[in-house]
Amino acid sequence: MTNYIKQTNPFVIPTSDGKIIEEHFGHTNGNEDLSLATMNAPSGWSEPFQTPEFDEYTFVIKGKKQITIDGEKIILNAGESIKILKGSRVQYANPFNEACEYIAICTPSFSVGLANREE
Repeated sequence: MTNYIKQTNPFVIPTSDGKIIEEHFGHTNGNEDLSLATMNAPSGWSEPFQTPEFDEYTFVIKGKKQITIDGEKIILNAGESIKILKGSRVQYANPFNEACEYIAICTPSFSVGLANREE
């Protein structure tokens, strides 16, 4: 018996907005405590506002990402990170002229039902 789980084949979450999501650990493979995903958001991408029931940590690898939290706009550049507490009204976007590559960690694990996205 091993004391680790090596992830070599992340689950690619289908999207209709051009964003590529590869979930390494999380809801898709039975881990409800935490999700870990790599993301690639194309130029011009954005999500609707949401009020998630999970904390979300974001680390930008390449490019930059705009995050609106309770009405305040924040720009994260490559090498920067942020923790957004559950219950915050938040919108993620990439209005810039380059793709944004980043890592997201959610506790508990991300699920659409816990995201509480606005229509």
